[in-house]
Amino acid sequence: MQETIKIIGATENNLKNITIEIPKKKITVFTGVSGSGKSSLCLDTIAGESRRELNETFPSYVQQYLPKYGRPVVEKIENLPVTIVIDQKKPAAGNRSTVGTYTDIYSLLRLLFSRVGEPFVGYSDTFSFNHPAGKCERCDGIGMVTDLDIHKLVDFNKCLNDEDVIHFPTFTTGAWRWKRYAYSGLFDLNKKIKDYSKEELDLFLYSPQVKLKNPPANWPKSAKFEGIYPRMYRSIITTKEGKRQQKVLDGMISTFVCPECGGSRVNERVRSCKINGKSIADVTDMSIPEAIEFIREIEHPLAADMKRELLKRLGALEEIGLGYLSLSRGTGTLSGGEAQRIKIAKYINSALTDMVYVLDEPSVGLHSQDIARLKKSLYRLRDHGNTVLIVEHHREIIAMADHLVDMGPMAGTHGGQVMYEGNYEGLLYSDTITGQMLRARSFRKPEVRKPKGYYHLEHADLHNLKNVDVNLPKGVLTVIAGVAGSGKSSLMEYFMDHCEDEVIFIGQKNIGINLRSTPATYLDIADPIRKMFGKATHQPMALFSFNSKGGCPACGGKGVIVSDMSFMESIETECELCHGTRYSEEALSYRYRGKNIAEVMDMTVEEAIAFFPEEDFLPRLISMEQVGLGYLHLNQSMTTLSGGELQRVKLASQLYRKNAVFVIDEPTDGLHLDDIRKLMILFNRMVDEGDTLYLIEHSLDVMKDADYIVEVGPGGGMSGGSLLFAGTPAEMETCEASVTRPYLIKSETEE
Repeated sequence: MQETIKIIGATENNLKNITIEIPKKKITVFTGVSGSGKSSLCLDTIAGESRRELNETFPSYVQQYLPKYGRPVVEKIENLPVTIVIDQKKPAAGNRSTVGTYTDIYSLLRLLFSRVGEPFVGYSDTFSFNHPAGKCERCDGIGMVTDLDIHKLVDFNKCLNDEDVIHFPTFTTGAWRWKRYAYSGLFDLNKKIKDYSKEELDLFLYSPQVKLKNPPANWPKSAKFEGIYPRMYRSIITTKEGKRQQKVLDGMISTFVCPECGGSRVNERVRSCKINGKSIADVTDMSIPEAIEFIREIEHPLAADMKRELLKRLGALEEIGLGYLSLSRGTGTLSGGEAQRIKIAKYINSALTDMVYVLDEPSVGLHSQDIARLKKSLYRLRDHGNTVLIVEHHREIIAMADHLVDMGPMAGTHGGQVMYEGNYEGLLYSDTITGQMLRARSFRKPEVRKPKGYYHLEHADLHNLKNVDVNLPKGVLTVIAGVAGSGKSSLMEYFMDHCEDEVIFIGQKNIGINLRSTPATYLDIADPIRKMFGKATHQPMALFSFNSKGGCPACGGKGVIVSDMSFMESIETECELCHGTRYSEEALSYRYRGKNIAEVMDMTVEEAIAFFPEEDFLPRLISMEQVGLGYLHLNQSMTTLSGGELQRVKLASQLYRKNAVFVIDEPTDGLHLDDIRKLMILFNRMVDEGDTLYLIEHSLDVMKDADYIVEVGPGGGMSGGSLLFAGTPAEMETCEASVTRPYLIKSETEE
């Protein structure tokens, strides 16, 4: 009898008291429109409960250092194994983290070179760019050098007593960092810096941290004196403060590849140790297939065990479609999809079995060619005796499932129900929206728009682009296609840098959100709503803000009471006074058109459109509905939105622009087939109204609805960067050089 995971009475977020059984050691795919409850069931309920219960097995003093997972709202879950979530969050983006260090492949390479490399220069740690014995002294093992132009920071024609002698906010005259120089007693405050003696200038610019002998009375007792160069590098340039002041720093610093180590991060001694003529730096700069070939050719008897382990890990990266990466690639430069696939590659070789792996849209950022490789990796995870749960919209990933759970019928409060449960054939012929969209094949539109001119790009050579010459059409909908890492984003980045017209870029990166950010605040409609309440009730506007006078006095406007349990996990309970609304009793006593402020702010965008039919901010709400986000609540925290949802919020805020040039990075990520259809209706309307659109995309449905396609490739990384095709979708079907062509043809001929 098939063993199952049983979920009983799940009501997390919008789930409608779901009871369901999921087969173990199979691949189960969760489908449904965006916001239908897939993630609430799969990630928030199943994965959330497993991680919470796993944490509770540790001693209480350990638990305080572990991530805190709230208890999902579910009656009971039975037969739940340990769950690992493979999401699209990037690894912590430190400038010392690379693909090699993150996958532990670099540790094995260090061991290999310390055992087999000639001449012998030291043990494993010596080959680390994070170790004093191995790192390049010039760049401190980072591979990049940051040079500070001191004359842009310091005005040498002024003295320390003058205004703006040091051009940086915390160093301005009278500021606390300025006092470290003015109050040191080492300098004449009325003497121009250009007139300092060599000793004075060296002290002012380069002195390391030193304790002053007999400092003036106004010098802080514990303070040390430090020259302005080392101080800027230590406390500004390499810190969060530097990131906050990036615009100021950009005018006075330049960053370039370290000339000492050539960006390899390791010193000359480490680079002198070689295997078959290659140093460890040479190997980390290779693409994955090249590194595999290098490892295979090593015949030294001491290398046997390390060879086997290295080939296994490198092979997993190549198998999943990341062969274009190099081990020296910084993790901060990876996309969310690339980071997720690296995690999958790590787990493929794990000795653990009978685990649950939860994947959140692993097809994101993948070309049809890469999807085939991903499917093999997912089968390997399952065949090792694991349960694989996938939240997905891609046709091919849905088709590979052993079991399917389709959520719906719609999004938000209109979703949260299981619409279908069973195999692929059953879903294909079901009456659900997903079934209907899977049956409905998309075809090339019969007539494409004619370009209104072209942007001419010549000798584009950014990143891996190989001197590309291409004409990008104006006034039409263009898709930029190619396999992962082929140079699509590089081509668009080069275009934006050289375009004579303003280009609006809409990517999927964070839009400066925080815990208090909501659609209402982002669209600037929160204040107008409070003003309406104030005007209608003759009360101050601040009374209708839970961050101000209107906040519940018991919970401080948070809606929950947090009880600190010391070593145990803190307990959050709904505030008994405001019942989670965040507002005070007085604020809730006033009404506008029959509703209080909490009820209005809890409306979905769709409900707000009906409630505010004549307000000035109505177009902003309509634009949210047009991009398919009508199900979001006005007071919903922006931190709960996916990357695709945040991207569409940004798009909604720009829809008022006319005759504009848009570059949109993979807008269909995280979208159901029906949502893609709606988004393409919007994109085509934007073009009809005069906009020019360039979509970086993999979706075949989008390509068939495009007027023009530009494809780069053929491979990823250094195997890409060439122009393969530029023309209409119909012309692509006759282009032998196109990597996308066979998949485009297949998608139109399949039933």
